[in-house]
Amino acid sequence: MNSNIKKFTILLSVFLAAYFLPANSPRVQGAVVEAFAMLHEYAREHVLFCLIPAFFIAGAIAVFVSQASVMKYFGPKANKLLSYSVASVSGTILAVCSCTVLPLFAGIYSRGAGLGPASAFLYSGPAINVLAIILTARILGFEMGLARAVGAIGFAFIIGLIMHVLFLKEEREKIKQAEDIFLGEVEEARPLWKTGSYFAVMVGVLVFANWGKPIVEGGAWAAIYHSKWMVTAVLVGGLGTMLTGWFKKDELKEWTSTTWGFALQILPLLFGGVLVAGFALGRPGHEGLIPSSWIATLVGGNSLFANFFAALSGALMYFATLTEVPILQGLMGSGMGKGPALALLLAGPSLSLPSMLVINRVLGPKKTIAYASTVVIMATIAGLIYGRIAS
Repeated sequence: MNSNIKKFTILLSVFLAAYFLPANSPRVQGAVVEAFAMLHEYAREHVLFCLIPAFFIAGAIAVFVSQASVMKYFGPKANKLLSYSVASVSGTILAVCSCTVLPLFAGIYSRGAGLGPASAFLYSGPAINVLAIILTARILGFEMGLARAVGAIGFAFIIGLIMHVLFLKEEREKIKQAEDIFLGEVEEARPLWKTGSYFAVMVGVLVFANWGKPIVEGGAWAAIYHSKWMVTAVLVGGLGTMLTGWFKKDELKEWTSTTWGFALQILPLLFGGVLVAGFALGRPGHEGLIPSSWIATLVGGNSLFANFFAALSGALMYFATLTEVPILQGLMGSGMGKGPALALLLAGPSLSLPSMLVINRVLGPKKTIAYASTVVIMATIAGLIYGRIAS
């Protein structure tokens, strides 16, 4: 009965929204265009070279990494300092957006990773992007870049611990289940160096294929950018050699099947979420249903409301990797305070409406609300503190 009531409520809400929608309004028509324009940009810029490699990595985690190995290093009984530290700095390697990290998060969580380390990984993946932090320091100032770096790493660790404590009862049940799994020397299908090399090459493909164009020509970043496709091609060739030489046909079949399962689970929710976010807020530099001037007006100064609104807005908006910096540059030019700017930087890249829909599918509504609320609250507090120090 509850399920039918829920479905009826959703259908009724969609019907009422469609029935009363002022379709002839230029604002609404522009928002519809923005929704599909944002989906168009998302499909072109993120699906082929971000999400698809991430899906294959997630599938590989689920198939080629034993549950015992994940439980040993990231499970509820694992060494907390080690597991949280590794999970908290993973973003420095991955440099992915809030949506691309989702298949990887689903992969390690489905293999038995504790909620705490998995949540730390979920936050750090998009938040601790080295290039984004450097860009923040160069455009918004060294202090803002440093505050973002320190805040993001600390947030990942603390958010993981908070999620662990909030759902301690369930974590204890995982510990009981873990006691039934052998956590000593884990027998793997192939040597550790082969498995490590295989994953390193796949992560390399993900990183180099998405290497962003530098602001200033010259230097190491620019050199890597100009040769990124050659490096990616070499890595793909190496990956093909590994797959044909190290893996059995049955293993590869299971890998592709699991990868397809992750794609079916995640992609529809992401596409739907991108449409909704584009309709409401528009693309960077464009307006959706909500005028951008409203947001700029609400985040001036360093009040509690301004920081909270900035954090909440960032959590709902979708930011492609690095786009949050020029957006904030424009908002700060319109009067946005430094505290709310940091709050948005700490909440925005790690969360979005599309990502929350997928997290809900993986963790359920209770844990999703707890995770999103923790991110928004901590970003608000950090913004308040930084705003007072920087003013």
